[in-house]
Formats: sequence, C-alpha cells, structure tokens
Amino acid sequence: MGSKYQNRYSAEYKRDAIELVRSSGRTVTEVARELGVSSESLRGWVKKARAAESAPATPAPQGEDDRDEELKRLRKLTVEQAKTIEILKKATAFFAKESDR
Repeated sequence: MGSKYQNRYSAEYKRDAIELVRSSGRTVTEVARELGVSSESLRGWVKKARAAESAPATPAPQGEDDRDEELKRLRKLTVEQAKTIEILKKATAFFAKESDR
C-alpha cells in the first residue's frame, strides 16, 4: 500500500521550489520555511534534480529500444524452436524404432 503523502505536491510545484532554491541564494531550510514545505523534502527534491542533471543526457533513440525488444523476442522464439526441434528429433527416433519391429 502506498504512502498517503506520495503525490502531495505536483511536479510543477517541485520544479518551482527547486528553481527558487537555486536562484535565490538562500538555504534550502529558509526556502522550505517560506513555502511551508519540509526542509528534508525540499532537500531531496534538489538532490534528485542535481542527480538527473549530472546523469548522461543521451538516452537510447526510440529505434534502438524497438530493436532491443525485437531482439529479446527473437531470442526467446529461437530457444522455443530449439526445444521443439529437440523433441521432434526424439519422437522421430522413437517412431523409427517402432516401425522396424
């Protein structure tokens, strides 16, 4: 069960609060008091924003995501077909022995 506080503040509100911390030159605690937000919450939002900015900004192009999914699907299909072929080989050998009797 999720926390009742999970979506207390909108993404836009968080963005504005983070920008206020960055542009005002005041501490996170001062800005949090002014906004009526927990200083720990605001500190966490700022930390997440900094981490997102420092993360590599080169996401995989959409085509690569599609290719990766297709590759996974084809590999799974190949494994299933290999199992089917193995079963058919065993069945062929079994029926070849039975027909010789």
